Amino acid sequence: MARFTLPRDLYHGKGALEALKTLKGKKAFVVVGGGSMKRFGFLDKVVSYLQEAGMEVKLFEGVEPDPSVDTVMKGAAAMTEFGPDWIVSIGGGSPIDAAKAMWTFYEYPDVTFEDLCIPFNFPTLRTKAKFCAIPSTSGTATEVTAFSVITDYKKGIKYPLADFNITPDVAIVDPELAETMPKKLTAHTGMDAMTHAIEAYVSTLHCEYTDPLALHAIELISEYLIPSYNGDMNARAKMHDAQCLAGMAFSNALLGIVHSMAHKTGAAYSGGHIVHGCANAMYLPKVIRFNAVEPEAQKRYANIARFLHLEGSTDAELVDALIAHIQNMNKQLDIPTCIKDYEGGIIDEKEFMEKLPTVAELAVGDACTGSNPRSINPEQMAKLLKCCYYDEEVDF
Repeated sequence: MARFTLPRDLYHGKGALEALKTLKGKKAFVVVGGGSMKRFGFLDKVVSYLQEAGMEVKLFEGVEPDPSVDTVMKGAAAMTEFGPDWIVSIGGGSPIDAAKAMWTFYEYPDVTFEDLCIPFNFPTLRTKAKFCAIPSTSGTATEVTAFSVITDYKKGIKYPLADFNITPDVAIVDPELAETMPKKLTAHTGMDAMTHAIEAYVSTLHCEYTDPLALHAIELISEYLIPSYNGDMNARAKMHDAQCLAGMAFSNALLGIVHSMAHKTGAAYSGGHIVHGCANAMYLPKVIRFNAVEPEAQKRYANIARFLHLEGSTDAELVDALIAHIQNMNKQLDIPTCIKDYEGGIIDEKEFMEKLPTVAELAVGDACTGSNPRSINPEQMAKLLKCCYYDEEVDF
């Protein structure tokens, strides 16, 4: 038996933010990030609409990119003091991911972070509050997913939390919010969405319900990401829908080792963080090459290429065409081909090689590895990560 879970309600299209007026409750706790939603006036709209719905509103501002365990615990304490029956988060993936974890600690103060790191081990939520997510970026799709990524900076590890309990009750996908994205963020979040869709389609847990969502998302992203990056706001709106469709697919089909690698390399190095979407974009062509050794994976990658009308007479040729397609998109989005070139070389080669065995082992143990179409051991993972660092061919 398999399961397919989505939010109960999804409001979409321009002006969808007004759906907040229809929420029924007494107190709303609003979680937001670094300030762009306030600068562009969206936070004021959220507060106004919730107040119009008859709710008292409290803000929790300043959730950092790659939200930390410390931020989650501070937010949960503030929730406990306020006692909301609605938790509303607006912004990129970071504040929404943080709010999901805060929600859990609000309802279960005695649960430990170690407990939550075990996939699908959450206690039953909605004993105190419901959750509404409003994305401002077109990539993570956390507004429709059963996932949250929280960073333990002391350990240098990203924890992908996974449980259907944290799928939001309400998602509001309003493209007006995505119009505020800077160019680089548009590129990185867009390729994050592409990775979600491709990994969901080839996942060992894909099904008849997730396949059409994944394929349509891939099609839309292939057509609209580059124009969106270049400032076309109609394309930006299409991308906001596309990333949500990709989220619906991967929340139920799960992901693969592109994400395992991105999670474990993101905060591992002293030179700086590797932005999640950029990491996915760099690693995806290498992982496709690695996974395509598995016949079923090769067949499904070839199906994607056919769906995109790429050229090739055999499955192997179509896999090559898909890899070339992704590499071409990365080039147009000014995304580097390898870790060594990331942000002018901020990831030190010596440190990367010293940490490689540990990072590889952690990546193999990541929650996303289990649904990858080809099994992988730490030695293979280390070789694959090395290929991603130096832009070497994957031939194993």
